[in-house]
Amino acid sequence: MKISVSSYSFSQLLNSGERTQLTLVELAKEMGFDAIEFTDLCPPEGITEEEYAKQIKAESERVGLPVSSYTVGADFINAQNIEDEIARICRKVDTASILGVNVMRHDATSGFKGNEAKYKGFDQALPLLIKGCKAVTDYAKRYGIETCVENHGFFSQESLRVEKLVNGVADENFGLLIDIGNFACADDPSPVAVGRLAPYAKYVHAKDFHIKSGNAINPGRGFFRSRGGNYLRGAIIGHGDIPVMQCLSILKNSGYDGYVSIEFEGMENAVDGISTGLENLRNMLKII
Repeated sequence: MKISVSSYSFSQLLNSGERTQLTLVELAKEMGFDAIEFTDLCPPEGITEEEYAKQIKAESERVGLPVSSYTVGADFINAQNIEDEIARICRKVDTASILGVNVMRHDATSGFKGNEAKYKGFDQALPLLIKGCKAVTDYAKRYGIETCVENHGFFSQESLRVEKLVNGVADENFGLLIDIGNFACADDPSPVAVGRLAPYAKYVHAKDFHIKSGNAINPGRGFFRSRGGNYLRGAIIGHGDIPVMQCLSILKNSGYDGYVSIEFEGMENAVDGISTGLENLRNMLKII
């Protein structure tokens, strides 16, 4: 497996203006990554997304660091018109092709809104999600790009739900971005979830969390609550409570040999946190 890093991991630097998505390419190369993943391109004013994607592609070729994946938001049940949302995500596939990626991850939905959220669940959303995901992956085939959704966003976070979606689309071009840490947000044990979903893996996020019992007092700043009421805080890989190495071993034994991309959400300095996580992840991959 090769190690990539998500541009999202550098949110501290992007939000402060210290770095742009374009200048992250050289930084990731200097840090020793094999590739970089981009989340929702944010072009400077006056530059189109297409132009910015071409700039990033040129920079990746200059420094010798490929773009491993493109990750975008989507919502097939809350969009005013699902056909418009499908068309919008297909335009993101066009951008992914400029970046030169083989895999693109898009969201499925964050769940029903308003009154519908009181009486509709994942099974009611499934037909529209299948329709949207199938249409996008069919479009992506023209570029040789595989598409996937992530266990992400509470509503679509647990393994049984995303497995239903993959089985419903039933297309070898479509699968999952398995985020090892995100299962904790739905109180779904990561080894059990990864073991269930490993055959569908198109891409992997390595993420760690500090986890505190919901039966204790709120640990304070930086923590948020899981669906079941536990407290979570982003951690440096290897410093938290997610069994990252066990999950990587499961994926390796299933035959997965693609990218593992660090997604850092900790409170620590981003460069220090990502660098330490990279060292720990490398050591884990040597052992498994």
